[in-house]
Amino acid sequence: MSLAEVLGSHRVVVTVGSGGVGKTTTAAAMAVHAAMTGRRVLCLTIDPARRLANSLGLDEMTMSEQDVPRALFQRYGLECKGALSAMMLDTKRTFDGLVEKYASDEEARDRILNNQIYRYVASSLAGTQEYMAMEKLHEVRKDEKWDLVVLDTPPTAHAIDFLTAPERLVDAIDSPAMRWFLQVFEGAGKAGFGLVGRGATVLLKGIGKITGLEFLEQVAEFVSGINDLFGGFKERAEQVYDALRSPEVAFVLVTSPDPLAIVEARYFSDKLQDAGMNREAVVVNQVHRLLEAPRVSAAEQVAALREVLPASIDAADIQLRLEQALRDERQWATADRAEVERLSAQIGEDTRIVEVPAFDEDVHDIAALAKVASYLTSAAPA
Repeated sequence: MSLAEVLGSHRVVVTVGSGGVGKTTTAAAMAVHAAMTGRRVLCLTIDPARRLANSLGLDEMTMSEQDVPRALFQRYGLECKGALSAMMLDTKRTFDGLVEKYASDEEARDRILNNQIYRYVASSLAGTQEYMAMEKLHEVRKDEKWDLVVLDTPPTAHAIDFLTAPERLVDAIDSPAMRWFLQVFEGAGKAGFGLVGRGATVLLKGIGKITGLEFLEQVAEFVSGINDLFGGFKERAEQVYDALRSPEVAFVLVTSPDPLAIVEARYFSDKLQDAGMNREAVVVNQVHRLLEAPRVSAAEQVAALREVLPASIDAADIQLRLEQALRDERQWATADRAEVERLSAQIGEDTRIVEVPAFDEDVHDIAALAKVASYLTSAAPA
């Protein structure tokens, strides 16, 4: 199945991969292509970079849906037969929505939302952003106004962090330390150290000297509040994770020809299969093309350079520099080809590998995104 067919036959496409391999650009380019072919598309991104916003003709990415104007496509001679909107994930707002949904009452809801420890967890705890990306995807995929939702997953050092996010977040909230705090403070009140065991009292007072009693009170309140909604939250996390196995969800793994990125791509590809998720394609960005060697001699090259360069510039020196640059580029291209072929052999023939060449300029507008999309969908010449 080509990537164009993947975009045309699935309702959700998730780009995954380690940081710095072009996930955001790939997601935006796929969204642009799908909109141009007539689909109503939402591009949900984690990257607030102004460059991406500018590429889509927006002043900045916001937490609410923004329509990309059709006139922007027309400016570059492109036709948008469908519609394209973009939205940036707000991790804390998404977490707040879960609290509001699963809290037992308004008082419990407010107690958690106003808790200082919760505010840290909702924005900074490892796994929170990745899980909330899944959660937001689970929410918007139910909205019938979208034919396709393209998710750009958070930039992580290791791509597998995205898949393990629900488990890691649940484990962090339901950790032995959290359960211990709950047992100690249950029925004792915020500062009722006299009602808990002697050992716990000594430990808590020792911690309190370092952190302050107010911090312990905040921790106790947070643990108690999370416990109040934990059953619903844990069940929701399982539902979100299971939803990613749906036939309407396709994963597109994004990597680069860098050997370390290729190793991680293969590992993550195996994990997608093990988890029963639809790995439909692997995109290899920034692939250097093998340029042809000159068909004329060095002397002829120098003569040609002298015709176009000022007399003050040494044409022979320039020719040597160009020759070295070409040699370096061909070495890059040869190395990239070896890595792509190695990846292809390791993941098997059932998954399509799509190559996007290294461009001379950054992708900074709709026209450039459409150019990337032409390679992704095999519409561009090799």
